[in-house]
Amino acid sequence: MTKIQLTVDGATVSDEVEPRMLLVQYLREKLGKTGTVIGCDTSNCGACTVHLDGRSVKSCNVLAVQADGHEVTTIEGLAQDGELHPVQAAFHECHALQCGFCTPGMIMQCVDLLNENPNPTEAEIRVGIEGNLCRCTGYHNIVKAVEHAAAGGAK
Repeated sequence: MTKIQLTVDGATVSDEVEPRMLLVQYLREKLGKTGTVIGCDTSNCGACTVHLDGRSVKSCNVLAVQADGHEVTTIEGLAQDGELHPVQAAFHECHALQCGFCTPGMIMQCVDLLNENPNPTEAEIRVGIEGNLCRCTGYHNIVKAVEHAAAGGAK
């Protein structure tokens, strides 16, 4: 077992984990952060996307021990004081989800995209989310939601 300490959604946590435990498993099984979805276990789908020190990563591709000393934000940590993050609100307002399976990872990727490029074109949005798969929506409303969030100054 390896001792780790990290900040998850603003709270410092310390734990002992097996060195081979994936960050997605740690978040879900040890911390109850079930908004981080296990999708493909191969890093293809992006459903498990979280932020590690403010940048999006696929948490099925990161070991929990690699997050030691770092800050992790999950979908549960985006909302502040009961208010949805502007990207979460835009997804709701633009009906940018159907089954919802990809939604947490997609939102986390879109937040990172807007942090890097606050005013992306449609083509830049499509490139920015290409590592996150959605099997239901056809991406049209997801792109609209990112444009909507960007127009409102979301970061």
